[in-house]
Amino acid sequence: MAAGISLWECFQEVPDPRDASGRRHPLAAILTLASVAILAGARSLYAISQFGRDRGEGFAAALGFTRPTTPCCSTLHYLFVDLDHGRFRRALRKWVRGRCQAGWRAVSLDGKTLRGTQGHEVPGVHLLAAYAHEAGAVLEQLPVGASSNEHKAALKMLDLIPLEGKVVVGDAAFCQRDLSREIVRRGGDWVWTVKDNQPELKAAIALAFDDFDLSPAGAAAGRG
Repeated sequence: MAAGISLWECFQEVPDPRDASGRRHPLAAILTLASVAILAGARSLYAISQFGRDRGEGFAAALGFTRPTTPCCSTLHYLFVDLDHGRFRRALRKWVRGRCQAGWRAVSLDGKTLRGTQGHEVPGVHLLAAYAHEAGAVLEQLPVGASSNEHKAALKMLDLIPLEGKVVVGDAAFCQRDLSREIVRRGGDWVWTVKDNQPELKAAIALAFDDFDLSPAGAAAGRG
């Protein structure tokens, strides 16, 4: 894959769910508009639509639109309802990885509830993200359902990110045997934070570093 592939080119691979007779705008152009508008601060379908309309014909043509005006709010709504979200995420993943700098080694796992997704008695959208430090990019993100947790989502995440020769970093939620073993099995290493909710493990680590004979330094000296 060429490192210089554009987001618009990646969106060309997303299948168009619309009937051919009702297509007024190219799908790749609509998805690119939505991405640019969201990066510029748009937080609703109306804002995305208005963002495109406010910038005129030249902007529309630059994004690949074949008509002088960009889509209205209702067009965006019906398209996004039917869009193949998995293929959309795959296109984003391809673009991000094409722009990642070579040589990155560390990736952080972290979960966040998205701002603006919570309402009255409605749980917010919770995502687990894998962030490559040196590349400065999110390699992948997965939704964490109400009946699941970040640990289970992290196990699925391992199938989506490169692990050979990488170091996976995470907080205490990821300090689990199955997750750690799977990372090592795939050729990676891990660094987890241990807190007071795992008192026996925390005490064992503290003892190892407190006693020279049990510490990594002691082991290197042949005394461990």
